[in-house]
Amino acid sequence: MCLKPDQAMNQSTLKLKLSIFMFLQYFIWGAWYASMGAYLATQLKFGGDEIGAAYGAFAVGSMISPFFVGLIADRFFASEKLLAVLGILGGVVLCLLPKLTAFSNFYPMLIAYCALFTPTLALGNSLSLTHLEDAKTGFPRVKLFSAVGWIAGGVTLSLMKGETSAVQFYLAGAVSIVFGLFSFTLPHTPPKKTGQNVSIGELLGLDALALMKKPSFAIFIVCMFLICIPLYFYFVMLGIYLSELKWEGMTAKMSLAQVSDVIFMFMLPIFLKRWGYKKTIFLGIVCWAARYFLLGASVGSPGMGTAFIIAAILLHGVCYDFLFIAGQLYVDDESDERIRGAAQGFIAFILWGVGAFVGTKLAGKVLAAHTLATPTDGFAHDWKAIWNLPAWGAVAVLVIFLLAFREPKKA
Repeated sequence: MCLKPDQAMNQSTLKLKLSIFMFLQYFIWGAWYASMGAYLATQLKFGGDEIGAAYGAFAVGSMISPFFVGLIADRFFASEKLLAVLGILGGVVLCLLPKLTAFSNFYPMLIAYCALFTPTLALGNSLSLTHLEDAKTGFPRVKLFSAVGWIAGGVTLSLMKGETSAVQFYLAGAVSIVFGLFSFTLPHTPPKKTGQNVSIGELLGLDALALMKKPSFAIFIVCMFLICIPLYFYFVMLGIYLSELKWEGMTAKMSLAQVSDVIFMFMLPIFLKRWGYKKTIFLGIVCWAARYFLLGASVGSPGMGTAFIIAAILLHGVCYDFLFIAGQLYVDDESDERIRGAAQGFIAFILWGVGAFVGTKLAGKVLAAHTLATPTDGFAHDWKAIWNLPAWGAVAVLVIFLLAFREPKKA
């Protein structure tokens, strides 16, 4: 049964705490994720396959995430306490990463960290959706502070001039420990299935798979998986591309994406109310395709190249919010109280798990395949060909989603 606001705290205090939680959670992510590729390429001299695999570590962690959410959080432990433990342990592991410079050591440790961090995404969403009175309006308002946190992480890293150094991991690690300690202050969210007879499938969080019996939901999941393949090219490649362009303070400039994120997070409830899920998510996919075409157009365009890149970065609000956040709200609408935690774990498994694993792996192979034997005009890769691949991949998903997905009746 959903906890009433007065059982935990009043809504204004709740929203403040959830906003701080989201800020800290995404500050951690923003302080290392976008810049890690540049660090691996310039400092550790990893190749394209190794960089793609490193970004795939996040996907591996996301595939483990449903076990934390469905098995541990929903069954045995209060969500806020598990979030605290994961945050503190994650901070310790992040601070150990810079001491590892060989891929054979760095990669397993990075997987260990991602396995600690990624469950906090689904757990934080589930906890928020449980306590917020009007989730469709309140959740995007709270979630916008994740964008502010990402901006703060990227700007702080740029000010510390740590985009290509190990500073990013120490910064993220310190904030992760603060995040863990703060999680103890969140409203008590006990496991929902304690004392109930549950099946093995429920214990593992597989009860959310029952939603796949709905044809439209199944199509939605397939499309989310497919769009994740091209979209992870952006996360893996952009930092490397900008480092080859010799951009100064690149993480701060990349954080313009989250400025856009804040704006469109405010607009998301309006679009969902007027357009529903289908048109809103459709627009998100359109913008992913447009983003890659802009990046492709920036290659070899001295006059307009920077403008095209900035435009591609500024599309992030629509790309992320209208796809990921709208998708999470759609899943919440389609699930009931009993499987809410498992359902959020399931969508995390798709978005940041199997989809990310395939997308980052393919991005790494494409990066390696398009490495130039001799650098040309300062570029070590054929960026025109690299950006065109995900652009047309997004177009293909767009067509599938438009033709097959049906708007849910209660959206």
